Amino acid sequence: MQVILANPRGFCAGVERAIAIVERALEKFGAPIYVRHEVVHNKFVCDDLRAKGAIFVDELDEVPAGATVIFSAHGVSKAVRDEADRRGLRVFDATCPLVTKVHVEVGKMRREAREVVMIGHKGHPEVEGTMGQAEGGIHLVETVEDVRSLMPLHADRLSYVTQTTLSVDDARQVVAALREHFPEIEGPKKDDICYATQNRQDAVKQLAARCDVVIVVGSTNSSNSNRLREVAEQHGRRAYLVDQARDICPDWFADAGSVGITAGASAPEVLVSEVVQRIESLGGTVVRQMGGVEENVNFPLPKELA
Repeated sequence: MQVILANPRGFCAGVERAIAIVERALEKFGAPIYVRHEVVHNKFVCDDLRAKGAIFVDELDEVPAGATVIFSAHGVSKAVRDEADRRGLRVFDATCPLVTKVHVEVGKMRREAREVVMIGHKGHPEVEGTMGQAEGGIHLVETVEDVRSLMPLHADRLSYVTQTTLSVDDARQVVAALREHFPEIEGPKKDDICYATQNRQDAVKQLAARCDVVIVVGSTNSSNSNRLREVAEQHGRRAYLVDQARDICPDWFADAGSVGITAGASAPEVLVSEVVQRIESLGGTVVRQMGGVEENVNFPLPKELA
């Protein structure tokens, strides 16, 4: 059974930056360092940071006065920022710069008195943070069906933004429906779906063309990891999302001549290596790496932690 590795896979620049911010804060200020929500959606990464002294909280009222708090890579609402300022907390913002770009777009659209449609998954922290950039005038849609029931107050002054980790193909369908129902709608100057999401989905499409089974390394609450699994399934392959090697079931590879492996943008390479070893123990032989887009994106750390 041949093993083929997708390329690119795993960590993106935004995830690397977010993890580095927590680690640098721990080095500089010592434990504990509080993090609002999981800094990135990966169990292995968050467990490692917990072991180093990070404490993950759901809300800021769990953070003691005078403590240091880090906002996750998914971003936060204006209300959360205001609360942190009001309480005098030392804040380091690990929001991915590509998510911040969407926040800026929403602010600009609302200042221009435009209603905003957010394409994204209800309940996801990134969506909550983006929706929280405006007090009213912003609507959430997930599907084409949601577009059909959308009733903006001013259809002639409508704009849209998207969650950065959506399925590129699914988002395209929703945007097409928006343009059909609201011909005057305007989108962002540059696509909101991030480069890493796009690149990893493109790589999975190539992987699915070569493999019988696709394994996606990533946590179940990782949006971009779930989208990778969905893309592989949409291209006719059996696809499975695993947190780590021990989650793999030997029965998945019955009659499989080849297996492809990729990883979500918040999954570290060490987990990929362990999955490869596990599949080798089940009969995997030749391990090949696909060619792919070379990513050279780098996001700087906050000056206080650089």
